[in-house]
Amino acid sequence: MTLTTSYLGLELAHPFILGASPVTGSLDNARRAEDGGCAAIVMHSLFEEQIVETVLGKLPRFEHTARQVLAPLSHFSRTDTFPLRPDAYLEQLHKIKAAVSIPVIGSMNGTGTDGWLTYARLIEEAGADALELNVYYLSTGVRDSPADIEAHIESLVRKLKGLIRIPIAVKLSPFFTAFGSLAMRLEAAGADGLVFFNRHYQPDIDVDTLEALTNLHLSTSAELLLRLRWLAILSEHLKISLAVTGGVHGVMDGIKAVLYGAHAVQMVSAVLQQGPRHFREMEQGLSSWMTRHQYDSIDAVRGSLRRRGYGELAQFERAGYFQVLHSWSR
Repeated sequence: MTLTTSYLGLELAHPFILGASPVTGSLDNARRAEDGGCAAIVMHSLFEEQIVETVLGKLPRFEHTARQVLAPLSHFSRTDTFPLRPDAYLEQLHKIKAAVSIPVIGSMNGTGTDGWLTYARLIEEAGADALELNVYYLSTGVRDSPADIEAHIESLVRKLKGLIRIPIAVKLSPFFTAFGSLAMRLEAAGADGLVFFNRHYQPDIDVDTLEALTNLHLSTSAELLLRLRWLAILSEHLKISLAVTGGVHGVMDGIKAVLYGAHAVQMVSAVLQQGPRHFREMEQGLSSWMTRHQYDSIDAVRGSLRRRGYGELAQFERAGYFQVLHSWSR
């Protein structure tokens, strides 16, 4: 039996990898993740704003959020802030790549057209095995054109593909009218993989000071269902790699993601809470489950729920919706 999987053309020992997180702010943390059984590491994101405004030095508006993100790192070495400077990011990526034997994936976060994408060449030169483009954008303009927004994302992918040779995964939010259509167009634009989904942080308000508050909560398994839905819908239509991020905490969560078509399963919150050895627990749990169910490879597991057949998915969802409402009315 083999747990080996291919993600973005990279061979991984198993599907469970470290998603973009503050863990990679420390070289020791990266080593601990590998020792704990992590199959690959996604670097924390280098933001468009950091690249564009690097001449200004420190970016004060990131500091409060950075402290909140770092707060749960009880199982890892603490750092005071993210290594925000682009040059520090490249240096850290280079050091991590030299220190571990597993694939290291760079990450860039942005949506603008200020030339920040050209920095991807430096990330490639620093040793990244692949690059995750995190399109963290939620339209709030009442006159924004959905077609223009989606065409812009396609343009970003095409430009990035023209700049670097390493594979590119696009990390998206689910907030699109026809997400499946966008996913197909991004594949056509050259994306080597898609990551489902970004988590948008919802601001709260302090009713005494009337100030907006940044809320940052770790994920729960309840968030996985949305990811599974789109894996089920798209895995039979897309030839590129698919990864899930958000909501994978236990072994059963990870198994569900693979059953629905995931090539890789990114984990952050569960690892922050339970420590890097959780990767080994996930790997062993998957292996035990495959033995019980007589699967000899991850390829045999991946998408097997889809192969059982649920008919036309839209009708299946409508039927399920009706069944739930009907059960409540009795």
